[in-house]
Amino acid sequence: MKSETHEFAMRFTSTPRGARLARRLVSHRLNEWGHPYATPLNDTLTLITAELTANAVRHGHVPGRDFHLQLTYVDGTFRIEVSDTRGERLPCPTRPQEDPGAESGRGLLLVDALADKWGVAPRPSAPGKTVWAEVLDD
Repeated sequence: MKSETHEFAMRFTSTPRGARLARRLVSHRLNEWGHPYATPLNDTLTLITAELTANAVRHGHVPGRDFHLQLTYVDGTFRIEVSDTRGERLPCPTRPQEDPGAESGRGLLLVDALADKWGVAPRPSAPGKTVWAEVLDD
């Protein structure tokens, strides 16, 4: 599959339901692209998607605005990008601090552990930011 190119992109409502739908559709696309459900790669990318979309809903929500998800596969690398319209709330691209007593706040720790690379960039065509993660297809 390393010589193939795939792309899936869609806008979702900035709600928990939108985040769940994004996660399910990413898993479905990966299955269609030859990475079946419940395989390590599908599970990893689906979990990263879940964390990034949940953060877009929780921290990037602007009333009346959606978030955008893009999943691409090019040259042996999967890239997930989640864009929202709230550019002033940026995650730290270095290893996040863990608070053992916190009930939330571990999503980026999971992304950091699972992704080969991740980061944040200004959204190129609209206000806001894009949080991205890359996973190599070994």
